This record gives sequence, structure tokens and C-alpha cells, in this order.
Amino acid sequence: MAITKKQGASRIRELRTELAEHNRRYYVLNAPTITDFEYDLLMQELATLEKMFPEFASADSPTQKVGSDLSDSPRKEFSQYPHRFPMLSLGNTYNPGELSEFDTRIRNVTGGDTEYNCELKFDGTAVCLTYEKGRLVRALTRGDGTRGDDVTSNVLTIGTIPLSVGETDFDFEIRGEIYMPYDAFDRLNAEKEAQEETPFANPRNAASGSLKLLDPSLVRNRGLECVLYHILGDNLPFARHTEAISWAREHGLPVSEHTRICHSMEEVLEYIEEWDSRRKFLPFPTDGIVIKVNDLALQKRLGFTAKTPRWATAFKFKPEEALTRVFSFDYQVGRTGAVTPVANLEPVQLSGTVVKRATLHNFEQMISLDIRIDDYVYVEKGGEIIPKITRVELSKRHPDSPKPVFPTVCPDCGSPLKKDADEARHYCPNQDGCPQQIQGRFLHFASRKAMDILIGEATVAQLYDKGLIKELPDLYALTREDLLKLEGWKERSAQRLLESLAASGSVPFPRVLFALGIRHIGETTAALLASRFRSIDALKNATREELLSIDEVGDILADTILDWFSHAEHLEMVSRLKEAGLRFELDEDEDKPLSDSLKGCTIVISGNFSVSREELKKKISAHGGRNTGSVSGTTTYLLAGEKAGPEKLRKAEKLGISIIDENKFAEMIGEASAAEDTLF
Repeated sequence: MAITKKQGASRIRELRTELAEHNRRYYVLNAPTITDFEYDLLMQELATLEKMFPEFASADSPTQKVGSDLSDSPRKEFSQYPHRFPMLSLGNTYNPGELSEFDTRIRNVTGGDTEYNCELKFDGTAVCLTYEKGRLVRALTRGDGTRGDDVTSNVLTIGTIPLSVGETDFDFEIRGEIYMPYDAFDRLNAEKEAQEETPFANPRNAASGSLKLLDPSLVRNRGLECVLYHILGDNLPFARHTEAISWAREHGLPVSEHTRICHSMEEVLEYIEEWDSRRKFLPFPTDGIVIKVNDLALQKRLGFTAKTPRWATAFKFKPEEALTRVFSFDYQVGRTGAVTPVANLEPVQLSGTVVKRATLHNFEQMISLDIRIDDYVYVEKGGEIIPKITRVELSKRHPDSPKPVFPTVCPDCGSPLKKDADEARHYCPNQDGCPQQIQGRFLHFASRKAMDILIGEATVAQLYDKGLIKELPDLYALTREDLLKLEGWKERSAQRLLESLAASGSVPFPRVLFALGIRHIGETTAALLASRFRSIDALKNATREELLSIDEVGDILADTILDWFSHAEHLEMVSRLKEAGLRFELDEDEDKPLSDSLKGCTIVISGNFSVSREELKKKISAHGGRNTGSVSGTTTYLLAGEKAGPEKLRKAEKLGISIIDENKFAEMIGEASAAEDTLF
């Protein structure tokens, strides 16, 4: 069935919000709630819709930028440094046919056969090691692809990573993966369970979380390992990727022994088939195969997209599958009131853990699956994360199996549910009286990218059940005595919570605005509104016309903001949060332009660049300019990168608008020219 433009816009917003939250859980919290496979399906759906409706394209879309693991706490546990070469993501597929398409694209450039290097895709957390004159000087996480957290002291605790490789004629970076073998993962989780702490969901999360510990002595005991797979730098003495990796091995750097040179896609597929079986016997987690062009000159010739190299791709193994019975359904209420069905399952072993529940996104998915109580269903669970029901085994269906009845009232507060025509989910409208929604807002408010307060789901539920919190400002009224009266609380845990509440007073206004949980205001939009209005009072008093004058603000967001500030209880909440010391305005020098070199200029960005579009937007703003999404008579410049939109180019030429490239832009703002090459 064809999708309308309005439906497309709604689904794109929903997918971007959902994927942003999954990225946060994966990269920052190390607590993902969906499988890689499910995440990839959501990303593919978003990419398809953005291609179908290009007018909704956005540099903030998860399809256009690398997920970020940067620490954004005001306490700044880790120093952050720029990557000399951006750390990009790999494109991936589960379909052998798409590998053939990848091969065809390479052949169209080379005119013949291509030599590929195939290697295991380790399921860990990315790291970049910098060696100068043969000595390790810095280790960075991937971060946001352009800068990363400095975790050198923690990396030095991993015995297989050498401090020195001997004197070298060249400086280099070498990238790879920090991972946790299964035995170390099992031992760590056993220790956490013995201490009544929440265990890690999978080895990848455990590795990432361990690498961000503040005490290197604790990291040393976590059993982390490292595998390195990509060398880059200036004037490297290698012609092929395999030569570089052999050199690394000879100089004591940990590289994989399970690589193979393949001279055709048939050989690549044989390698994939072999390791799809053999991986089950490996002592460490791997979730696919990476295929790289071996010739480094050809890699350079093929280049990059904004997010991925064109000379490499990953084939990901499909998750394991199990068959089990559904015996009931629950319906959970989220922070925004969305009601999510959950299937309760007969316990079944899958990917090393016992599965008892599986989330279904909405009632439409239940209808699509035609799932019923007592049905036998296939469950997938990649990477030992939350499972997903993929299909029903109809041959096992009992003729009297009852169809589930989706609730008409909120299962938490009893309010009648609503459903907008353009939304897939039913939702509870009782925002201020539904316990699950209220608790969800506390969790959002306290999250790391918002106020960064040290409370989790169990603590919020405990505080709410005891009547200590009902509205967000109640957090700042908590006392040491309140906390010590609660079951399980000790002096240290109470002190840590109170300290994090005090520290949240230094969180900048854009994050405070994001923390309020106003619908449709994500991190980027919050930063934009804060920069434009500079205080919560100015935003509160903004007219609809003033809001709509901002290119990124449309009718829905403008109406949402106006409606939110029309409620007396929201104004009272802001007033109380101000009294608690939170920052609701930008300082005079905060967000101040670096120069006025672009003052009065309106710049449209189109195409791919050596840095992200978001970074270019920040630079435009920092030098007094303004970015818009479409070319018009008021446009000053069209900043055109590789594969700039032909329609925008034609319109700019027709209107006589100056078209500049990235190097010219850098010259205009007084920066060095953009680097010609980028490597991941």
C-alpha cells in the first residue's frame, strides 16, 4: 500500500527518535534493548523513506552520522581529542546478493577481478591507537567519528597491546576492537550477580563499559583483549592491506589469525559459509565477516561516502532462532504514553541465555504476525540482547487459540487510550496522572545526555512508590535522611545521588531544555532553540510566527511548544527547577560566534564532505552565518560537496548564487583546507 507524504514524515520522525535512543543505549549506556538485526532493519526502513521523501532529509538523521560513545557528563571523566582521520562506520548486509552488488561496483571501477581480504568481525568496541616513533602515545574511542575519549591508561592494562613496537620511520594509527572473551564475560557477570548488581547484557556491552571505567586497576581485572585490523598514516610503506597487517603482526601488535585472501565473490561466500559454522566454537564473540579491497591505492581511488568507506563492507550473520510458546500478553506504558505489547513466553534457551519475554512494537505488528495466545513462535536474539518474534508456526496452532484483545484503556492508570491516524502506536493521554509515564519522564530527565543524575529505573520506582517524587523538581528536595530510610540504601549510595543532583546544576541550558521531555524536542532541536532564544523565558514568550521563522521548526513542533507552555503546571515546574539552581538561559559569552566572517550569509549545504554536515552547520553558526535546507533568492552560498544535489546546483546557477567547495569554505572562515583523504 502506498504511503502518503504525511505518513512518511510521521514515520521518519518516529524512526529517527527511536534510532537515536537505541544509539544512546548502545554507545553511551552499553545497555541496548534491541538486536543488531532489528536495529539494522529500522535503519534500512529509515533510509528507504528518506530516499522516497528527500524533502525530509536531515544531517541529524541516524543514516547520516556515526553513533557516538562520547562522555558528555559535565564532570568530563575523560579528555577528548580529535581523530586525525575520521572513524567511519561500515556498511553492512545480511543478503549475499548485496555482496554481489558491492563486487559489481568495485569491478566497474577496476574493469576486472579484485583481490579481497576477508576477516572476522569482532563484536566489541572500537579503538584507535596512535604510535609516534614506535611508541604508543594515545588511545581513543570512536566517539562521534571526529573525536573520541582518551582511554590510554585503560588500554595500557591490556597485556597484548605493546607500549612500543621499536623505532619506526613513520608514525601511524592502528584501529581495531577491544572485546571480552566469553569466559571473562561469564566470570564478570557471576561477580556482579553475587554482589546483587545488574549483569551486562552481552560481551560487547561489558567490553565497552569496562573501557570507560575510571580506575585502570579495575580494567586490568576485566580480562579484555584486543584485535587490530587497519593501519593508516602518511607515507606508509605498504601497497596492500595484507602487507600492513603482516608488518603489524611482526612488530608484536595483536592481529587476527583468521584472515583470508579471496580472488572472487565465490571465494568470499565460501569463507562466510565456513565461519557461520565455525564461529559457534570460538572463545570470543563475532557477528559477521568484513570484506575489504586489498589494494590500498584502489581503496584511495574508491573513497568514501559521508558515513562509510566504499571499499569495504560487512556481512552480518543472522541471529540464532528458537521455537517456543506464547502463554500471555502484557501491555507496557512508556514515557510518552505509547503502549507497547509484550509476549510472555515459555522459557527457551537462545544465544546462551534463557528467553522469557519478547517485545512487539504495536498492535499493527500483532495483527501482521497474526499472533495468538498458545501459538508457537520463532524468536531471534542476536548478541544476547532482547529477543524479537519473527513469525508464527501455524502448523502448531490450536484451532481454539484466542486472538489477543488490545486494551482500550491504559493498563497503568485506566485512562481511555487514543491513536492518531498517522501514528502506529496507541497512547495514554493522561500525562500527569499515569505512573509509568511519570516515572519514564524521571528516567529521561536523569539520563546521561540530559541532567546526568545517578538514578536508574529501580530507584525511580522506589522513590515514586514511597511518595518522595511525583514531579521533576521533587528530586532536588530529596535529603540524606529521606534516602537512608529506604530499603537497601547506604550512606555511600545516598551521598552519590545527592552529589549528582548538585552537579546537575552546572548542566548547560540546551541539555536542561532537552531534559524537560517536551515532545519532538531532541538534543539537536533543544540546542537550536536555546541558541535562538537564549532563555526559557524568551522561548515561553515566543509567538508561533517567531518559532516558524526558524527553518528547522515546522507546524507540529511550533504547536507542541506553544501547547506545552500553555499549561500552568509546566510553568510551575520550570519555576521550581529554577529555584533548585538549574540553568535556564545561556550566559552572555556562551555560544558566542568565533568570528563574523559569515555574518549576514545564508548557506545551503549539499553533498558529502570530509566532516559531517552537523559539523559544517556548527561552523557556519560559529562564524555568524545561517544554515537553511533549501536554495532560494535569499541564499548567499551553496556549499557543495561530492554528489551535491543536482536540483540544488541547477537552482543555484539559475539564481546566480555562488557555489563554493569545502576548501573555499575553510578559507572563508580562516581554517586550513579540508583534508583530501579520510580513513575509518
